[in-house]
Amino acid sequence: MAIEIAETIAARFVDRIGGPLQALREINERLGHVSADSQQVVAKIFNLSGADVRGIVSFYEDLRDQPAALSHIRVCQAEACQAVGSRALTKRLAEQLEVELHQTSARVTLDPVYCLGLCAQGPAITINGKPYARADLLDIGALLGQTP
Repeated sequence: MAIEIAETIAARFVDRIGGPLQALREINERLGHVSADSQQVVAKIFNLSGADVRGIVSFYEDLRDQPAALSHIRVCQAEACQAVGSRALTKRLAEQLEVELHQTSARVTLDPVYCLGLCAQGPAITINGKPYARADLLDIGALLGQTP
């Protein structure tokens, strides 16, 4: 089923500038990640090597090659958020949630993001796509519905 979905999506972008990236982003959104099989589909449809497609998936941080956990936290690592403690927040979250940056545990995925547009109210994060300002003041465990 996932292969058919990937084929349908990729076929829509064949004649567009940036088609492979657009297709990969839509596959990622629709299926939750871009599996190795979906990457092969995109490679075939766009006449690219598998390495080219893997390179695209690994380069763009919004693309995943594995499903994310139920909770997905993205911590801003841009300069404005760094200036108000995003690196320390990232370290604290990694320890509290028992997961490293760019990793997925059974409970949570922790990823970097570079600017959420909340620069004056940093450090900023998103939890399952919902943005939060001044995240260093938040009880992340409570937001995730779990005890810290």
